[in-house]
Amino acid sequence: MKWRVVAIILVIALIFPYMIVAETENEDGMMNQLDLLSDEVLHLVKAQKYEDASRMLNYFTDQFVLATSTSTAMTRETLRTVTSVHQEVVEEINKEQSSYETKVQKATKLRILMDVLSPAKEPMWHEMKEPMLSTLGEVRESIEAGDSESFHTQYNTFLSLYDTIYPSLKLEVEPATIQQLHTRIQYIDQYRRDVMVKDDGKRELELLNSELEDIFDTITDDEADPSLWWVIISTGSIIILTLSYVGFKKYKGGKKKEKNPES
Repeated sequence: MKWRVVAIILVIALIFPYMIVAETENEDGMMNQLDLLSDEVLHLVKAQKYEDASRMLNYFTDQFVLATSTSTAMTRETLRTVTSVHQEVVEEINKEQSSYETKVQKATKLRILMDVLSPAKEPMWHEMKEPMLSTLGEVRESIEAGDSESFHTQYNTFLSLYDTIYPSLKLEVEPATIQQLHTRIQYIDQYRRDVMVKDDGKRELELLNSELEDIFDTITDDEADPSLWWVIISTGSIIILTLSYVGFKKYKGGKKKEKNPES
C-alpha cells in the first residue's frame, strides 16, 4: 500500500511540470489570438468598416472573457486596463460625431496594449520613443520662439501620443515611476501659460523629457517585430499629423471661449 502511494506521488511529480507548461502554452495561445483580433479591429477601423469593427470587438469580448476565466496569471489591474481601453474603442466607433482620426487612435491604443500581453514579442510602445521625444522637442522650440499657438498644438499632439501608450506603460513600468510621470504631464497641461513664460515651467519640460528618456532607455533594445513597424508607419504618421490639426482646433476653441466666456 505504501509503495502505491509513493508511486502515485512520483507520477504526479513527473506529470505536474508538463501540466504547468501545457496550461501556460494555452494561455499564451489565447493572448496571441486576442492580439490578432485587436490587429484586425485596427485594420477595419482604418478601412472605415465600423460595423465590422464593432462586431469584431464583440467577438473580442467573448474571447477575452473566456481567456480570463481560465487564466491564472492575469492580474486585476490588467483586467481593468483592457476592459477600460476596449470600452473606449467601442464608444468611439459607435459615436457618429467622432472623427476618423480619433477612432484610429483609440483602436491603436487597444492594439498596442494587447501587444504588450502577447508573449515573446517586443512591445510596440517601446518604439514610440522617437515620435514622443521629437514632439516634446517641438514643444520646447515653440516656447523658445514665443509661439503660443504652436506650443498648444504640439503639446496636445504629445498628450494624444501619451494617451495611446499610457495603458501599456501602466502594465510594464513601476507604478511610482508612472505616477510621477503622469503627475508632471498633468501639471504642464494645467499650467500651460506659466510653462510658456516662467523658468520653473521650462524646467518641468526638461524633467519630463528626462523621465521619458529614462523609461525608454531601461527597455532592452531588441529587434522590433515587423507588425510594429506597420503600426508605426501606417498609423503613427496619420495620428501625429491629424492630431496636430485636432490640437490646433482645440487651442482655437479655447481661445474663442476666453473671448466669449458666456457662449
